Amino acid sequence: MKRILLTYGSLPIFLTAACSRSPGIQNRNPTGTPTESTASRTIDFQNQKLQKEIDQIASAAKGRVGVAALLLETGETVSLNSQDHFPMQSVYKLPIGMTVMKQVDAGKVKLDQKVRVTKDDFIGRQSHSPIRDKYPTGKELTVDELMGWMLLESDGTASDVLMKLAGGPAVIQAYLTDLGIKDMIILDTEKAFAQDHSLQYRNWASPEAAVALLRALYERRGLSESAHELLLKLMTESITGPKRLKGLLPTGTFVAHKTGTSGTENGITAATNDIGIITLPNGRHVAIAVFVADSPEDEATREGVIAKTANAVWNRWSK
Repeated sequence: MKRILLTYGSLPIFLTAACSRSPGIQNRNPTGTPTESTASRTIDFQNQKLQKEIDQIASAAKGRVGVAALLLETGETVSLNSQDHFPMQSVYKLPIGMTVMKQVDAGKVKLDQKVRVTKDDFIGRQSHSPIRDKYPTGKELTVDELMGWMLLESDGTASDVLMKLAGGPAVIQAYLTDLGIKDMIILDTEKAFAQDHSLQYRNWASPEAAVALLRALYERRGLSESAHELLLKLMTESITGPKRLKGLLPTGTFVAHKTGTSGTENGITAATNDIGIITLPNGRHVAIAVFVADSPEDEATREGVIAKTANAVWNRWSK
Protein backbone atom coordinates (compact mmCIF):
# COMPACT_ATOMS: atom_id res chain seq x y z
CA MET A 1 0.00 0.00 0.00
CA LYS A 2 1.37 3.39 -0.98
CA ARG A 3 2.00 5.99 1.71
CA ILE A 4 2.88 9.62 1.07
CA LEU A 5 3.90 11.78 4.02
CA LEU A 6 4.68 15.47 4.17
CA THR A 7 6.05 17.63 6.98
CA TYR A 8 7.51 21.09 7.39
CA GLY A 9 9.49 23.12 9.89
CA SER A 10 11.28 21.89 12.97
CA LEU A 11 9.12 18.82 13.54
CA PRO A 12 10.91 15.44 13.85
CA ILE A 13 11.48 13.71 10.55
CA PHE A 14 8.47 12.08 8.98
CA LEU A 15 5.91 13.14 11.57
CA THR A 16 2.86 14.67 9.91
CA ALA A 17 1.26 17.79 11.36
CA ALA A 18 -2.42 18.36 10.69
CA CYS A 19 -4.26 21.63 11.13
CA SER A 20 -7.78 22.82 10.38
CA ARG A 21 -8.51 26.22 8.91
CA SER A 22 -11.75 28.13 9.20
CA PRO A 23 -13.02 29.58 5.91
CA GLY A 24 -13.58 32.81 7.79
CA ILE A 25 -9.85 33.37 8.57
CA GLN A 26 -8.42 36.30 6.62
CA ASN A 27 -5.26 35.77 4.57
CA ARG A 28 -3.91 39.28 5.07
CA ASN A 29 -3.49 41.64 7.96
CA PRO A 30 -4.86 45.22 7.79
CA THR A 31 -1.68 46.50 6.09
CA GLY A 32 -2.02 44.00 3.27
CA THR A 33 1.14 42.07 4.22
CA PRO A 34 0.82 38.26 3.82
CA THR A 35 0.37 36.56 7.18
CA GLU A 36 2.32 33.55 8.41
CA SER A 37 -0.77 31.46 7.67
CA THR A 38 -0.69 32.60 4.05
CA ALA A 39 2.99 31.68 3.74
CA SER A 40 2.33 28.26 5.27
CA ARG A 41 -0.52 27.64 2.84
CA THR A 42 1.71 28.55 -0.07
CA ILE A 43 4.35 26.09 1.12
CA ASP A 44 1.71 23.39 1.62
CA PHE A 45 0.42 23.92 -1.90
CA GLN A 46 3.91 23.77 -3.42
CA ASN A 47 4.75 20.60 -1.54
CA GLN A 48 1.46 18.98 -2.52
CA LYS A 49 2.44 19.61 -6.13
CA LEU A 50 5.80 17.98 -5.43
CA GLN A 51 4.04 14.99 -3.87
CA LYS A 52 1.90 14.47 -6.94
CA GLU A 53 4.89 14.84 -9.24
CA ILE A 54 6.89 12.21 -7.35
CA ASP A 55 3.92 9.86 -7.33
CA GLN A 56 3.57 10.20 -11.10
CA ILE A 57 7.32 9.74 -11.67
CA ALA A 58 7.36 6.58 -9.55
CA SER A 59 4.57 4.94 -11.55
CA ALA A 60 6.91 4.49 -14.52
CA ALA A 61 8.91 1.82 -12.67
CA LYS A 62 5.91 -0.53 -12.46
CA GLY A 63 7.43 -1.92 -9.27
CA ARG A 64 7.88 -0.68 -5.72
CA VAL A 65 9.36 2.79 -5.28
CA GLY A 66 10.37 4.38 -2.00
CA VAL A 67 11.40 8.01 -1.60
CA ALA A 68 12.47 10.15 1.32
CA ALA A 69 13.89 13.66 0.96
CA LEU A 70 14.78 16.04 3.75
CA LEU A 71 15.82 19.70 3.44
CA LEU A 72 18.42 19.58 6.19
CA GLU A 73 18.39 23.25 7.11
CA THR A 74 14.62 23.49 7.65
CA GLY A 75 13.33 19.99 8.36
CA GLU A 76 10.94 20.11 5.40
CA THR A 77 10.34 16.64 3.96
CA VAL A 78 8.54 14.78 1.24
CA SER A 79 8.23 11.00 0.98
CA LEU A 80 6.64 8.04 -0.75
CA ASN A 81 6.45 4.62 0.91
CA SER A 82 9.19 5.88 3.20
CA GLN A 83 8.79 3.21 5.88
CA ASP A 84 8.63 0.23 3.53
CA HIS A 85 11.54 -2.23 3.34
CA PHE A 86 13.76 -2.20 0.22
CA PRO A 87 16.83 -4.33 -0.58
CA MET A 88 19.89 -2.09 -0.19
CA GLN A 89 22.49 -3.90 -2.24
CA SER A 90 25.59 -1.64 -2.28
CA VAL A 91 23.87 1.19 -0.42
CA TYR A 92 24.92 -0.75 2.67
CA LYS A 93 28.54 0.07 1.91
CA LEU A 94 27.96 3.55 3.39
CA PRO A 95 27.24 2.33 6.95
CA ILE A 96 30.17 -0.08 6.61
CA GLY A 97 32.43 2.83 5.67
CA MET A 98 31.09 4.99 8.49
CA THR A 99 31.72 2.17 10.99
CA VAL A 100 35.30 1.75 9.78
CA MET A 101 35.93 5.50 10.08
CA LYS A 102 34.47 5.46 13.59
CA GLN A 103 37.07 2.82 14.46
CA VAL A 104 39.80 4.90 12.82
CA ASP A 105 38.78 7.81 15.06
CA ALA A 106 38.98 5.49 18.09
CA GLY A 107 42.46 4.28 17.13
CA LYS A 108 41.31 0.68 16.59
CA VAL A 109 42.07 0.85 12.87
CA LYS A 110 44.57 2.97 10.93
CA LEU A 111 44.06 4.27 7.40
CA ASP A 112 47.62 3.26 6.46
CA GLN A 113 47.14 -0.20 7.98
CA LYS A 114 47.80 -2.92 5.42
CA VAL A 115 45.30 -5.70 4.88
CA ARG A 116 45.95 -8.81 2.82
CA VAL A 117 43.18 -9.47 0.28
CA THR A 118 43.29 -13.11 -0.82
CA LYS A 119 41.55 -15.07 -3.55
CA ASP A 120 39.24 -16.46 -0.87
CA ASP A 121 37.99 -12.91 -0.27
CA PHE A 122 36.93 -12.38 -3.88
CA ILE A 123 33.22 -12.16 -4.62
CA GLY A 124 31.79 -14.13 -7.56
CA ARG A 125 32.51 -13.23 -11.18
CA GLN A 126 28.93 -12.11 -11.73
CA SER A 127 29.40 -9.40 -9.11
CA HIS A 128 31.35 -6.14 -9.42
CA SER A 129 34.92 -6.23 -8.08
CA PRO A 130 37.69 -4.28 -9.82
CA ILE A 131 40.12 -5.50 -7.12
CA ARG A 132 39.46 -9.12 -8.12
CA ASP A 133 39.89 -8.26 -11.79
CA LYS A 134 43.07 -6.21 -11.30
CA TYR A 135 44.78 -8.47 -8.77
CA PRO A 136 43.69 -12.05 -9.62
CA THR A 137 46.17 -13.62 -7.18
CA GLY A 138 45.39 -11.24 -4.33
CA LYS A 139 46.97 -8.02 -3.08
CA GLU A 140 47.99 -6.23 0.11
CA LEU A 141 46.07 -2.94 0.34
CA THR A 142 45.77 -0.21 2.93
CA VAL A 143 42.50 0.56 4.67
CA ASP A 144 42.52 3.91 2.88
CA GLU A 145 42.81 2.16 -0.49
CA LEU A 146 40.04 -0.28 0.40
CA MET A 147 37.77 2.62 1.38
CA GLY A 148 38.41 4.13 -2.04
CA TRP A 149 37.64 0.90 -3.88
CA MET A 150 34.46 0.47 -1.86
CA LEU A 151 32.98 3.98 -2.12
CA LEU A 152 34.45 5.20 -5.41
CA GLU A 153 34.04 1.96 -7.39
CA SER A 154 31.47 0.10 -5.24
CA ASP A 155 33.82 -2.89 -5.10
CA GLY A 156 32.13 -5.83 -3.37
CA THR A 157 35.39 -7.51 -2.37
CA ALA A 158 36.60 -4.31 -0.66
CA SER A 159 33.26 -4.08 1.14
CA ASP A 160 33.50 -7.62 2.51
CA VAL A 161 37.12 -7.19 3.60
CA LEU A 162 36.30 -3.93 5.43
CA MET A 163 33.22 -5.46 7.04
CA LYS A 164 35.39 -8.31 8.35
CA LEU A 165 38.03 -5.84 9.56
CA ALA A 166 35.38 -3.86 11.43
CA GLY A 167 34.17 -6.98 13.24
CA GLY A 168 31.40 -8.31 11.02
CA PRO A 169 27.73 -7.47 10.43
CA ALA A 170 26.87 -7.39 14.15
CA VAL A 171 29.32 -4.54 14.72
CA ILE A 172 27.91 -2.57 11.78
CA GLN A 173 24.41 -3.13 13.16
CA ALA A 174 25.48 -1.98 16.62
CA TYR A 175 26.87 1.21 15.10
CA LEU A 176 23.52 1.91 13.45
CA THR A 177 21.75 1.24 16.74
CA ASP A 178 24.02 3.76 18.46
CA LEU A 179 22.92 6.32 15.87
CA GLY A 180 19.29 5.53 16.66
CA ILE A 181 18.66 4.00 13.22
CA LYS A 182 16.35 1.00 13.45
CA ASP A 183 15.05 0.26 9.95
CA MET A 184 18.36 -0.64 8.32
CA ILE A 185 19.43 -4.26 8.59
CA ILE A 186 22.86 -5.66 7.65
CA LEU A 187 23.31 -9.42 8.00
CA ASP A 188 25.31 -10.78 5.07
CA THR A 189 28.37 -10.24 2.91
CA GLU A 190 28.27 -9.39 -0.79
CA LYS A 191 29.89 -12.76 -1.46
CA ALA A 192 26.84 -14.36 0.16
CA PHE A 193 24.50 -12.23 -2.00
CA ALA A 194 26.15 -13.62 -5.11
CA GLN A 195 25.63 -17.19 -3.93
CA ASP A 196 22.02 -16.70 -2.81
CA HIS A 197 20.16 -13.78 -4.39
CA SER A 198 17.28 -14.05 -1.92
CA LEU A 199 19.56 -12.76 0.84
CA GLN A 200 19.38 -9.24 -0.55
CA TYR A 201 15.82 -8.98 0.77
CA ARG A 202 16.92 -9.52 4.35
CA ASN A 203 19.59 -6.80 4.04
CA TRP A 204 17.13 -3.96 3.76
CA ALA A 205 16.49 -0.35 4.64
CA SER A 206 13.56 2.00 4.62
CA PRO A 207 14.03 5.28 2.73
CA GLU A 208 13.39 7.04 6.03
CA ALA A 209 16.26 5.19 7.71
CA ALA A 210 18.60 5.89 4.78
CA VAL A 211 17.90 9.62 5.11
CA ALA A 212 18.45 9.40 8.88
CA LEU A 213 21.87 7.89 8.17
CA LEU A 214 22.69 10.67 5.71
CA ARG A 215 21.60 13.23 8.28
CA ALA A 216 23.88 11.66 10.89
CA LEU A 217 26.76 11.88 8.42
CA TYR A 218 25.95 15.49 7.54
CA GLU A 219 25.79 16.43 11.24
CA ARG A 220 29.10 14.61 11.93
CA ARG A 221 27.45 12.55 14.67
CA GLY A 222 30.12 10.33 16.20
CA LEU A 223 32.65 11.14 13.48
CA SER A 224 35.69 13.39 13.50
CA GLU A 225 36.02 16.22 11.01
CA SER A 226 38.66 14.28 9.05
CA ALA A 227 36.48 11.15 8.90
CA HIS A 228 33.51 13.22 7.77
CA GLU A 229 35.55 14.92 5.05
CA LEU A 230 36.99 11.65 3.72
CA LEU A 231 33.58 9.98 3.48
CA LEU A 232 31.99 12.93 1.70
CA LYS A 233 34.99 13.26 -0.64
CA LEU A 234 34.77 9.61 -1.70
CA MET A 235 30.99 9.77 -2.09
CA THR A 236 31.20 12.95 -4.18
CA GLU A 237 33.89 11.49 -6.44
CA SER A 238 32.09 8.15 -6.83
CA ILE A 239 31.92 7.03 -10.46
CA THR A 240 28.82 4.85 -10.06
CA GLY A 241 25.29 5.81 -11.05
CA PRO A 242 25.91 8.99 -13.10
CA LYS A 243 22.35 8.77 -14.47
CA ARG A 244 20.67 8.41 -11.09
CA LEU A 245 20.55 11.23 -8.51
CA LYS A 246 22.98 13.30 -10.59
CA GLY A 247 21.41 12.46 -13.94
CA LEU A 248 19.25 15.56 -14.49
CA LEU A 249 20.90 18.00 -12.10
CA PRO A 250 23.00 20.91 -13.40
CA THR A 251 26.57 20.03 -14.34
CA GLY A 252 28.90 20.59 -11.43
CA THR A 253 26.30 19.97 -8.73
CA PHE A 254 27.86 18.45 -5.61
CA VAL A 255 26.21 15.10 -4.90
CA ALA A 256 27.75 12.88 -2.22
CA HIS A 257 26.01 9.57 -2.85
CA LYS A 258 26.02 5.78 -2.72
CA THR A 259 24.28 3.58 -5.25
CA GLY A 260 23.02 0.02 -4.99
CA THR A 261 22.16 -2.36 -7.85
CA SER A 262 21.03 -5.96 -8.10
CA GLY A 263 21.05 -8.33 -11.01
CA THR A 264 17.97 -9.04 -13.13
CA GLU A 265 16.22 -12.40 -12.86
CA ASN A 266 13.26 -13.49 -14.92
CA GLY A 267 12.89 -9.94 -16.21
CA ILE A 268 12.66 -8.41 -12.71
CA THR A 269 15.36 -6.19 -11.18
CA ALA A 270 15.25 -6.36 -7.40
CA ALA A 271 17.13 -3.14 -6.63
CA THR A 272 18.09 0.08 -8.39
CA ASN A 273 18.98 2.58 -5.67
CA ASP A 274 20.75 5.83 -4.92
CA ILE A 275 21.00 7.79 -1.68
CA GLY A 276 22.94 10.99 -1.13
CA ILE A 277 23.33 14.58 -0.01
CA ILE A 278 22.74 17.20 -2.70
CA THR A 279 24.06 20.75 -2.34
CA LEU A 280 21.56 23.26 -3.71
CA PRO A 281 22.58 26.52 -5.41
CA ASN A 282 21.17 28.47 -2.45
CA GLY A 283 23.68 26.73 -0.15
CA ARG A 284 21.16 24.43 1.49
CA HIS A 285 21.38 20.63 1.45
CA VAL A 286 18.96 17.82 0.65
CA ALA A 287 19.36 14.32 2.04
CA ILE A 288 17.54 12.01 -0.35
CA ALA A 289 16.99 8.28 -0.81
CA VAL A 290 15.29 6.70 -3.82
CA PHE A 291 14.80 2.93 -3.95
CA VAL A 292 13.32 1.20 -7.01
CA ALA A 293 12.51 -2.45 -6.27
CA ASP A 294 11.10 -5.41 -8.18
CA SER A 295 10.77 -3.53 -11.44
CA PRO A 296 10.24 -5.15 -14.86
CA GLU A 297 11.38 -1.99 -16.64
CA ASP A 298 14.76 -1.47 -18.32
CA GLU A 299 17.72 0.27 -16.69
CA ALA A 300 17.07 3.61 -18.40
CA THR A 301 13.55 3.73 -17.00
CA ARG A 302 14.57 2.69 -13.49
CA GLU A 303 17.42 5.18 -13.36
CA GLY A 304 15.14 7.79 -14.90
CA VAL A 305 12.76 7.45 -11.95
CA ILE A 306 15.63 8.27 -9.59
CA ALA A 307 16.93 11.17 -11.71
CA LYS A 308 13.50 12.72 -12.21
CA THR A 309 12.70 12.47 -8.51
CA ALA A 310 15.94 14.22 -7.58
CA ASN A 311 15.29 16.88 -10.22
CA ALA A 312 11.76 17.50 -8.91
CA VAL A 313 13.09 17.97 -5.39
CA TRP A 314 15.86 20.24 -6.72
CA ASN A 315 13.37 22.42 -8.58
CA ARG A 316 11.15 22.73 -5.52
CA TRP A 317 13.77 23.50 -2.86
CA SER A 318 16.26 25.51 -4.90
CA LYS A 319 13.82 28.45 -4.90
